[in-house]
Amino acid sequence: MPYVNIKVTREGTAPGASSTTPEQKAALIKGISDLLFDIMGKPHDSTFVVIDEIEMESWGVGGLPVPEYRKQLAEKAAKQK
Repeated sequence: MPYVNIKVTREGTAPGASSTTPEQKAALIKGISDLLFDIMGKPHDSTFVVIDEIEMESWGVGGLPVPEYRKQLAEKAAKQK
């Protein structure tokens, strides 16, 4: 019985979006379930997929909260131009 936990930042993927859409979540659930069936033969009815959306301030990269990390990346890129 596979259990897959997907964690994404709560920011959306389209301009003005503030979260992952229900359609995107459904596509992720189907895609993961199909992949586990195709690769490992795991039936869809015993595959569990959970999607957690995390606030940007609660997600860290490189020792920093994501907003600060991205800010530093942008500043670094601007200096290299």
